[in-house]
Amino acid sequence: MATFWASIFVFGILIFFHELGHFAVAKAVGIKVHEFSLGFGPKLVGVARGETNYNLRLFPLGGFVRMAGMDPEEEEVEKGTGFGDKTVLQRVSVIVAGPIMNFFLAILLLALIFMFQGYPAPNTTIKSILPGQPAEIAGIKAGDRIDMINDKKMNTWDDITASINSHAGEKISVLVIREQKPVEITVVPEAGEGGRGLIGIMPEQEMKRLNPLAAIATGFSFTVKVTVLILSFIGKMITGQAPADLGGPVRVIWEIDQAVQTGIFYLLQLAAFLSINLGLFNLLPIPALDGSRIMFLGFEGLRGRPVDPAKENFIHLVGFGFLLLLIVFITYNDILQLFIQNPQAP
Repeated sequence: MATFWASIFVFGILIFFHELGHFAVAKAVGIKVHEFSLGFGPKLVGVARGETNYNLRLFPLGGFVRMAGMDPEEEEVEKGTGFGDKTVLQRVSVIVAGPIMNFFLAILLLALIFMFQGYPAPNTTIKSILPGQPAEIAGIKAGDRIDMINDKKMNTWDDITASINSHAGEKISVLVIREQKPVEITVVPEAGEGGRGLIGIMPEQEMKRLNPLAAIATGFSFTVKVTVLILSFIGKMITGQAPADLGGPVRVIWEIDQAVQTGIFYLLQLAAFLSINLGLFNLLPIPALDGSRIMFLGFEGLRGRPVDPAKENFIHLVGFGFLLLLIVFITYNDILQLFIQNPQAP
């Protein structure tokens, strides 16, 4: 039951923020919004506020914002309030706002983690020594706390890294505190990638709670790093340098189940990672996704006239069918993999 509610929470917050982006910018540029819905299929509950119906639907694997003028068969649209009445830039803003809100959600969730659980920051104590490396050869041990290098006080692990990196091939004097006693050790860093000095030590990590501004800044930095890593992995999949590893709803629910057993902060971390993936996925130029709508608007901006709405909608319909088939295939593969990993599963 906990996994069920956690899944509803994760899917719900991802969809809500994505559709909220479309909705908020559409309202801001003067587009009439008929409906804001979370989920697909039959309506469970709904409420009307002003010109918009806010609905919760049965299947929680998506959502939509129905704007005036987006359906070519819509008979009457008040002049100036339809999607097509706005400039290309305004319409692109409406479309791109959904994925952007997913990145914003990731930053927010990571910031909450860093504020309440903490940010993993290395301290000046050595956790482990890499075998056969200069530190082990010189006699440095796990548990030693590096106090000084070449008579300079080391306050952070960054200080230690900078001092070692800048002395490749040179003798350095390392003063460590071992069992509350100072021990001076001479070590020669090896030249690593880019000529940086390395001695083969790994730091202990401690969780430091950040203030709200620092947490948001760090959340932004982590979101950028994860986005770059995902794009790099996608590039390697396309070029065959990495195996295709796609997960669908079944795998996501399995991951959520693992996160529930680990704790709330891991669940929030998983939601942040999924939100980044959702934002990137929606920006791909695949019919029915936001990326393809942006691409069509780009064509309109270059040509000076829009693509025939009926033809564009047909392309999106075909793309939607393709995505449904892809989801079925991925779901089958996810179930197969789960049975392989858990052969005694019922």
